[in-house]
Amino acid sequence: MAKGYWVSAYPVVSDPGVLAAYNELARAAVRAAGGRTLSRGGRVVAREAGAAQRVVLVEFDSFERAVAAYGSEAYRKALAALPDGFARDFRIVEGVD
Repeated sequence: MAKGYWVSAYPVVSDPGVLAAYNELARAAVRAAGGRTLSRGGRVVAREAGAAQRVVLVEFDSFERAVAAYGSEAYRKALAALPDGFARDFRIVEGVD
């Protein structure tokens, strides 16, 4: 079964402190759903049309689990903690088996 991944790119995070409540709730929701954070805000080298943005990569045992985790009550609470007007590029992708 192919794994599932959350890929989040944050265009601008001028004040990381505003994400503190979201980060705490999201971390708990991801763990409860069996997710594992593989990368969170580390170094990025952007090439071609890419942009050097903060990127978060989370792995789940399956694509279906990744989708279900996003729809969970715990993660909905985390999303509600994001600041007004906050923007990011969030995708759920299926891995290669």
